[in-house]
Amino acid sequence: MGSGQSRLRETLNRGEFAVTVEYNPPKGTNVSALLDNAKALLGRVSGVNVTDNTAAIMRAGSLPVCRLLYEMGHDPVMQMTCRDRNRLAIQSDLLGAHLLGVRNVLCLTGDYPTVGDHKDAKPVYDLDSVQIMQLIRGLNDAGDLVGNKLNGGTDFLIGAAVTPEADPAGPMLVKFETKVNAGAQFFQTQAIYDTENFKTFMQQVRKFNVKVLAGILLLRSAKMAQFLNANIPGISVPEEIIEELRAAGPKREPDVGVDIAVRTIKAVRPHCDGVHIMAIKAVGCLPEILTKAELG
Repeated sequence: MGSGQSRLRETLNRGEFAVTVEYNPPKGTNVSALLDNAKALLGRVSGVNVTDNTAAIMRAGSLPVCRLLYEMGHDPVMQMTCRDRNRLAIQSDLLGAHLLGVRNVLCLTGDYPTVGDHKDAKPVYDLDSVQIMQLIRGLNDAGDLVGNKLNGGTDFLIGAAVTPEADPAGPMLVKFETKVNAGAQFFQTQAIYDTENFKTFMQQVRKFNVKVLAGILLLRSAKMAQFLNANIPGISVPEEIIEELRAAGPKREPDVGVDIAVRTIKAVRPHCDGVHIMAIKAVGCLPEILTKAELG
């Protein structure tokens, strides 16, 4: 059995600064590169998120990869989207995850299939992310969605997503409160680049008894930053950061991206409860980011 059970919850409960990282499962069955990378982070992170067909691109499931990370000694965070499952499958998968040692769930709506690689896939969206949080709260109280008693309940830490750079901020803050009321105990934010704006956001949500992990998305190039701005709602990479990457030139862009991530971590650290580091197609940079940002 893994030794990492509930490390994320314990870290947050103690008021220590939490560090989580994110992995996409492989498109296929070869998971060796992911596991090698994860091994290098043992003892250095509080939790490891595993995505659930993110961007509607078909990959291996979140749950089996979570189990492999659990066996290694990590504390996995299973992502659960509403796109691919109805309420029966969602509850069944959550009970299965608990059986396999998963204790943290991040509830997400999930990108529409037309953005992904199986554009004709039929979306489900039987429930939304808020309803999944309510459902998990029920499972934690040993009851299913329709009020049947369970033979053994769950003990999940419930996670939610938020976009601090949403403009206007009003609807986002209303949704934040709705998710808190639905049972969210921690939030992971969309990528943060405007640290002053993030500081304001944190002042607005500090009245709620929840933990907030700032999303840190590693930029590999100016081109990637421009792509994010054009295609990903809620991400806004400032022009000066794009210029900083461009000025570095192709060879140095990845290094400058790491510097920007480290700088952002240091800037947000006094204002939040942890960071969630996403290094898409560059997970090899995670140990360096942790070291340079003095995160362990």
